[in-house]
Amino acid sequence: MTTSARQNDISSARSRTRDELTRGTFDLLVVGGGILGTSAAWTATQAGLRVAMVDSGDFAGATSSASSKLVHGGLRYLQTGNVRLVAENHRERRSLASDVAPHLVNHMPFLVPVYSGGPHGAAKMGAGVFLYSALSAFGDGMGRLLSPIQAKRLAPGLRTEGLRSVAAYSDHQMNDSRMAVMTVRAAADAGAVVLNHAEVVSLRTTRGRVTGADLRDRVGGHEFGIDARLVLNATGPWVDHLRRMEDPAAGPSVRLSKGAHLVLRTPEPWRAALTIPVDRYRVSFAIPWEGRLLLGTTDEEYTGDPADVGVVPSDVEQILGEAAVGIDAPYLDASQVTYSFAGLRVLPGGPGGTSSAKRETVVSQGRGGMLSVAGGKWTTYRHIGRTVLEELRKVTAVPLGEDMVDPLRTVPLPGLASPDAVTQRLIIDREPGTRLDPLVARHLASHYGNLAMDIAALVRDTPDLGARIHPDGPDIWAQVVFARDREWAVTVDDVLRRRTTVTVRGLDTPEVRRRTEELLGG
Repeated sequence: MTTSARQNDISSARSRTRDELTRGTFDLLVVGGGILGTSAAWTATQAGLRVAMVDSGDFAGATSSASSKLVHGGLRYLQTGNVRLVAENHRERRSLASDVAPHLVNHMPFLVPVYSGGPHGAAKMGAGVFLYSALSAFGDGMGRLLSPIQAKRLAPGLRTEGLRSVAAYSDHQMNDSRMAVMTVRAAADAGAVVLNHAEVVSLRTTRGRVTGADLRDRVGGHEFGIDARLVLNATGPWVDHLRRMEDPAAGPSVRLSKGAHLVLRTPEPWRAALTIPVDRYRVSFAIPWEGRLLLGTTDEEYTGDPADVGVVPSDVEQILGEAAVGIDAPYLDASQVTYSFAGLRVLPGGPGGTSSAKRETVVSQGRGGMLSVAGGKWTTYRHIGRTVLEELRKVTAVPLGEDMVDPLRTVPLPGLASPDAVTQRLIIDREPGTRLDPLVARHLASHYGNLAMDIAALVRDTPDLGARIHPDGPDIWAQVVFARDREWAVTVDDVLRRRTTVTVRGLDTPEVRRRTEELLGG
């Protein structure tokens, strides 16, 4: 297909979506395609509502793709005595890992090193990881203490100087960008109409109530409008910006905390993550992720423009310095950083430092009837969708509850399958001599589930698409075409940063970006 033809296809697809968004009146318009907005759209659509969702950038283009990539109970919450929260997180974690997204959520052993003179003793940490495991009903085994030698085998860079013992427990991790895209797809499969790179320029009102929005398609510049019975503001760090569109006198409702991360190459692979106590309450993570080591995070109040957030030299210094508490210096060479990123936590307004602020979801209603949702965490994102649904039922001015049914408690994300089984299929379902490299097959299976078979079909039709995007990574060119045609990718960063792992591995060379742009249509 020529570049011109690809451009026409993308333009036609977006035109059809815009036409659908302007047809009739939606029950709910969700502004913001991060994980909060996407979860709300998915849940409301399952409840029988006609739902539209738009985002001014890419889906999960900001905070939702800048997390620590964890699906976890929150070991540190035990420090503050919040046992109930940990238990709730564990229940949701088990559901994601076993029923909703076992193809995307992966088990990961975690180690907590206990050093002489450190903030915690061995007995206390041993009891802590045992309680943590008990709250998960020992679904991933029992928390225990390891010897430094045992721990070093799992985490080769573990600093052993002054190391007294190591507490071990289990949690899970995921690729947040892939989880988000799969959730967008789940919402669309359920009936939601979604469009990224579509910016709200003003809100529509009827007799003082917010009843939709006027938008501009940032890809082609087309302007269009959406009518809705109710509008949900799920714009994350921009939540107060949209609130001021509704009410110019609206005061701040949230505060922001910046979390920065580094991604490093390591001399050898790690088989366990480290939870490194920095002080009595704060920890730093070192997590094997996508063939690299993910370090972070920071937690500092941010008052600038959310669009300008990024990693600065002081963030790098802090992250490497905190990691050095538990990791040997040769593993913390700044020259081995392949990627860095920062996101903004949205926290309830109030006194005190951001590190002590509650990680809770807050739903409020503005003067014009617009609902705003802010805060929360990845592990409980489905619960947030259910919370928003209950708030929709309470809006008496717009009786959506009359048109809603109770959604199913557990609905899997698209692609649900055993990654091992999909890997096997990908390897054996091709003619001898043209089989996928096992590393590529495993990568596709663990990032797409059984949708990886659709990517394999692209390779069968066009064998050149089976080539690796970069020889040092497992992503292949067929993923770019799949992202373009099936996952709403429009820009090079949509593909390389959020649909594949090319950027986080530090492999998005000028040549890779040029070829990706060609496949996207120029």
